[in-house]
Amino acid sequence: PTDNGEVTVLPAGRHEFPFTFQLPETLATSFEGKHGSVRYWVKAKLHRPWSTVKKVKKEFTVIEPIDINTPALLAPQAGAKEKLARAWYCNRGQVSVSAKIDRKGYTPGEVIPIFAEIDNGTSRAVVPKAAIIQTQTFIARGTKKQKSSVVTSIVGDSIAAGKREVWHGRALKIPPVGPSILHCRIIQVEYSLKVCVDIPGTSKLFLELPLVIGTIPLHPFGSRTSSVSSQYSVNLDWLSTIPEQPEAPPEYSTVVSSPEAEQSLAPPCRSELGGVLEGPFFAYIQEFRFRPPPLYSEIDPNPPSDSIRPRCMTC
Repeated sequence: PTDNGEVTVLPAGRHEFPFTFQLPETLATSFEGKHGSVRYWVKAKLHRPWSTVKKVKKEFTVIEPIDINTPALLAPQAGAKEKLARAWYCNRGQVSVSAKIDRKGYTPGEVIPIFAEIDNGTSRAVVPKAAIIQTQTFIARGTKKQKSSVVTSIVGDSIAAGKREVWHGRALKIPPVGPSILHCRIIQVEYSLKVCVDIPGTSKLFLELPLVIGTIPLHPFGSRTSSVSSQYSVNLDWLSTIPEQPEAPPEYSTVVSSPEAEQSLAPPCRSELGGVLEGPFFAYIQEFRFRPPPLYSEIDPNPPSDSIRPRCMTC
């Protein structure tokens, strides 16, 4: 039956009824986690008199757009930490680490250049590492459960006692992972970059920098300018100051007046060229150098002669 109560009888055969649904603007990205998931599907039911209801379900995927070309996600992230290495209540020195990345937002497939300094003030060698950590948070009935896993990692060279290691943009590539889920009430997926130093005989030193994995990559031309201009008005008043006709260029004598420049740009004299240019040939060059350009005319000054037979293009 239709909305107005009329009954439509369908003859035997195949019938198709196209339909559309407008999805809300804010939907969490589809996700499968350890303690929960975010799934979307369309259900259809067929009611038949004196018979069971037939049901069918079709799943689909939703990707929430996260544009990293925003001031918050383009801001550099930096931090520093230090730790005393103790063993049997004895102080064995201090280890410190400072790290920085160019921005907070990245997309899968990008490379994160890591800039870091690790000072090993202990009496034993330490090993620096860096990793991308995914943290899943599940919220239900006021309680939380979290699961953290390493997405990818790199291991640096061992740092001897009393030495310093510097990373000048150490590359860490982001593998294909799902985007961050930040605005869902029940499930959150967050990422971070952890720089870790293994210190023998004591716990590790961790430095954590927040990351956001987005879906819209960095604009190739002026990402900062484009992201800022999308939120703030751009001042284009300077365009009105450009004259319709450009000014004439200044005279050469007003720009270059030193005798050295005049001498360097003057035509070579006969004594400098020696016997290469002689007599009237040199005079012809001088005359050609200062001759004004020919006047433009739409009439050909040397029209083709009627006596010349036009050539056939196929011959």
